[in-house]
Amino acid sequence: MSDLAESEESLTVRTDFTDDAAWGQVKAAMVQPHPLHGFQANVEFIDDKRYDGLAVDRVLELFPDGSDQTFVFLVDHMTISDPEHPVLCIDLFDQRGRTFRVIPSELWGVENNLAIANMDFAEFADNADEDGVFRGFPG
Repeated sequence: MSDLAESEESLTVRTDFTDDAAWGQVKAAMVQPHPLHGFQANVEFIDDKRYDGLAVDRVLELFPDGSDQTFVFLVDHMTISDPEHPVLCIDLFDQRGRTFRVIPSELWGVENNLAIANMDFAEFADNADEDGVFRGFPG
């Protein structure tokens, strides 16, 4: 399973296989261009049942210190079952294991900025709502 750490793209790993329709909706929403600016997330989707139930601690083992991946997205049970489909984002670099969730319509900003190191993971995590979900910056 360590092949994940070798990818050069931002990764989204499916870890819940209970609802194929919801998975399709989440994938489509994640790459939907921003309506005003046209920006969109550039992610590689990993849809492999080997990752069913993958938890944060195991993710950290799959992406050792020094891997090219500095963050990873998980589509887990909460993503699939919650009406907002908040995707789990895990820091693999600065504060390894720190997480927040992001709604798919805001995922482009997270992915674009983290991928080029324009912003830090903490800037998004610290601006998540009280429930731990990032829904965009105020204003």
